[in-house]
Amino acid sequence: MDLKQLDCFIAVAEERHFTKAAQRLNLVQSGLSQTIRSLELELGGPLFIRTTRHVDLTPAGVVLLQEAYRVVSAMRQARLAVTQVHGLARGQLRIGSIQSLAPFVDLPASLSRFRQKHPGIDVQLLLDGALSLLSETHEGRLDLVFTQPEDVGSGMTARMLACEDLVLVCAPNNPLAGAAPPVMADLCAETFIDLKADWGMRRLIDRSFATKGLARTIAFEVNDISMLLELVAVGLGVALIPESVAMARFNDVSASPIAVVELADGQAPCWELIVAYKGRDGKPSNRVAKAFLNMLVATNGGPVQYESD
Repeated sequence: MDLKQLDCFIAVAEERHFTKAAQRLNLVQSGLSQTIRSLELELGGPLFIRTTRHVDLTPAGVVLLQEAYRVVSAMRQARLAVTQVHGLARGQLRIGSIQSLAPFVDLPASLSRFRQKHPGIDVQLLLDGALSLLSETHEGRLDLVFTQPEDVGSGMTARMLACEDLVLVCAPNNPLAGAAPPVMADLCAETFIDLKADWGMRRLIDRSFATKGLARTIAFEVNDISMLLELVAVGLGVALIPESVAMARFNDVSASPIAVVELADGQAPCWELIVAYKGRDGKPSNRVAKAFLNMLVATNGGPVQYESD
């Protein structure tokens, strides 16, 4: 039994699907299946109950999953300890992020600068929903995550990066585009284009309508901000997003195919962006993560909050 086998086993156990696990690991499915069969042969019995639609863990698989988490976590801690000895000559940085960081955080540019400064660091990036990313960080599979405020859990720290009111985006010929600033109740007659239900921004909007006792119609669900704005631009519906995100999509505001409408005072939900990580005394436990956050904060013009020594 080796770490590659355990990583494959964990991926299949979490995805409950061989094809999805293979995609997650960037492996061909036949190779992943062979690795699992070899592991089952070595351990003397099946780890999964296979069906045509998904796979479930056998009792032996349930036991192995807990041990696999422990072993993989221990190996990552061992790598971290060695990284502490070597400084930043070697190591790994695993970052999770929701979409729509720009213009608040230019993550591609930040990662590029970090790699240029520390070419020996292996950088990995995962884009997903807020809850999934926080779970990955809490379990130690990510070093830090850019996301929206959620229950970050014990042993984790969240630091605010941005806070901005949501605005209504709609086609320029929508009556709301030329009207007085609307209240939330005015939006209930509109057809909404929104992100999927597990996204942080979607949950924020859902809560905002629910707390006011309002209901709305969602006709389109997407998992990409660009597609959301394209659907808005052709008049298929309206959406609520941070204004800076909307403006970042179109360089020439005067030629923008969408209209941006501010809500009446006190009506707009506030969208927040945080960076969350595991650590003590408010600092990441991973030395490499500390160095990355140092660089990120310094680049954005703020005080350096974390020391990487």
